Amino acid sequence: MGSLLLAVIYLIFISLGLPDSLLGSAWPKMQVAFDVPSSYAGYVSMTISFMTIISALLSPRMIRRFHTKWIVVFSIMLTIFGLIGFSVSGTYALLFLFAVPYGLGAGSIDASVNHYVANHYSSSVMNFLHCFYGVGAVISPYIMALALKRARWNEGYRWTAYVQALILLVCIISMPLWKKNEEGSDEEQIKDSAGIRETLKVPGVILTLVGFYAYCAGEATGFLWTPSYFAGTMKGLSDELIASFGSLVFFGLMLGRLISGFISNRLGDRLLIRLGITLEAFGIILILLSTHNYVISAIGFVIVGTGMGPVYPAIQHMAPTNFGKRYSAAVIGLQMASAYVGSTFMPMLFGIMQQYIGIRIMPFYLMFFAIINIGMLEIAYRVVDKKVSEDL
Repeated sequence: MGSLLLAVIYLIFISLGLPDSLLGSAWPKMQVAFDVPSSYAGYVSMTISFMTIISALLSPRMIRRFHTKWIVVFSIMLTIFGLIGFSVSGTYALLFLFAVPYGLGAGSIDASVNHYVANHYSSSVMNFLHCFYGVGAVISPYIMALALKRARWNEGYRWTAYVQALILLVCIISMPLWKKNEEGSDEEQIKDSAGIRETLKVPGVILTLVGFYAYCAGEATGFLWTPSYFAGTMKGLSDELIASFGSLVFFGLMLGRLISGFISNRLGDRLLIRLGITLEAFGIILILLSTHNYVISAIGFVIVGTGMGPVYPAIQHMAPTNFGKRYSAAVIGLQMASAYVGSTFMPMLFGIMQQYIGIRIMPFYLMFFAIINIGMLEIAYRVVDKKVSEDL
């Protein structure tokens, strides 16, 4: 029964990743259809992210009132509604209307399932879980590509909604599996969990949020700007080759989480984060040194992604250990909100900076956030450990 539930949870995270890559894949055709500038994709993306931040902040209250299984079912329904809405949108303005359920659904699933896994499963499971998010994010561009080849971009959103509907059906059928972890003591702890304001006063929480924000700022910048870095620093590369480099950091991220899934229980979350950020820094240095060799630079970006891989899952998994189950739901909700703030605005800031300074500042930008990430987390560990020792 436990392994069946875990399989369902992995499937839920595939569903979480499915909508995230669609807009980027479809936008060249959507832009033509709506007759708007290419930059207008950013406004839709920011609306989705803003709604995700709101749902992440609301998640502690939702977790106190409803079982995780109901939050998951309702959130997937919202996502399906958003996807169908995108598929029938005949004007650019309508996208903003359907971006609301699109974003709200994602944030609720992310926060609630991360909270559930952090409280009931090992660090290894958390790393594998985030690997499966990547599976969803990889699948959806292929769905859109097939739609563009056989039909139109609208069908890409509609077909993805059908896949989501199948996952929703599995979630509904599997509801009895959740009962194993819904017994008295856990239910009482969830109902007694703290709110956002109270949690922000807990020593170490704000430091952790800043560290998480910095991590997501670096990750999202790597996702978005890696092809542009090669286009701006390496001569003689084909457009197809440059475009393919957009997957380098993402591939490394998946590799890092896969490896971490096998070793995290032995190493522990803190050591895994330290090793990961050290590896990330090594990759950044390799990029800095390879000014004319695109192969070494490509290897450097993969290493950066591999180092980043365990950081996100480990920070999420540490929440109950560092702050206690009473605060874990609110901490994870706040972490999700800070993550989306970092991933929404920091790549945009980098885009403005590189226009004036040049794309070569990208490794320095990544290193800056890596230093902020590890620095804030290390200080948070000391604050948390000091509080624990004082409470003993």
